[in-house]
Amino acid sequence: MLPAMKWLCSAVVILSLAQARVERPRLLGIAHLAVFVSNPTAAKGFYQDLLGFEESFALPATPTSPARAFVKISDQQWIELIDSQTAGEGQLDHVALYTADVRRMRQYLATRGVPVPDAVTPGPTGDLSFTVADPDGHRLEFVEYQPGSRTGKDAGAHLPDTRIAARALHVGILVRELGRSTPFYAGILGFEETWRGSAAKSTTLSWVNMRVPDGTDYLEFMLYAEKPAPDRRGTAHHLCLLVPDAAKAVAELEARPARKAYTRAIEIRTGINRKRQVNLFDPDGTRVELMEPDTVDGKPAPPSALPPPR
Repeated sequence: MLPAMKWLCSAVVILSLAQARVERPRLLGIAHLAVFVSNPTAAKGFYQDLLGFEESFALPATPTSPARAFVKISDQQWIELIDSQTAGEGQLDHVALYTADVRRMRQYLATRGVPVPDAVTPGPTGDLSFTVADPDGHRLEFVEYQPGSRTGKDAGAHLPDTRIAARALHVGILVRELGRSTPFYAGILGFEETWRGSAAKSTTLSWVNMRVPDGTDYLEFMLYAEKPAPDRRGTAHHLCLLVPDAAKAVAELEARPARKAYTRAIEIRTGINRKRQVNLFDPDGTRVELMEPDTVDGKPAPPSALPPPR
């Protein structure tokens, strides 16, 4: 073999080994849930006036992107309200996770066979990000926060005492086949299953909780045998906010002037996971769940042993 050919073969082998050794960077938690809203004023009345959050910043519409408002939960978490018609998945547009190294995340996913964009670029907020599709076609965005971005410059601001919660605990997404989603989220991204449950009288598994590998936030797989109609997917595609005391949270909501504009009942219920929770719905039907951190008696809820819907 000619020396030049030997060098070329060696270079290919070295490159292949380097790619194979790309390790997954830390995946820390939920950055935001992005949902479509048909009436931004009404949506802000729900998220800001009733739930007590503040808008951190807004992005105007462009020829290729609708206007967006970022309602702040914490310095790491937002709710992105998109002033646009839905795109076929109910109100859900995408879920964003934040990572310690988004460029390495792109490289890592590429080595695991996940289709990724050619490069990582600053998004509209100034943070570095890229988006992939999960096995169900949900848009999953990876974000690395930057100090000089809109989110970075807002650190410590827009965190009023009126916030009904200071943290988003999980985001729920519809999942058709557990056997396709688990290899992606657990096998590639490193999520860990923490609990699975079944609705009352169900003969199959209903939910699986998958925690990020380097944090405590999680995704809740909402399993189904028959996919809900688009206008009913907001119940499944939901945001869960952690509250220390559900009764206190309800009392605060009931006392707010914006309660008069919210026409639904606000009730405390105990879920299958034995935790007290309150279900609220924004004007477009996206569910916001308030949930306590512990079970009603301090004992863990047993996981379901039922099979997945398929």
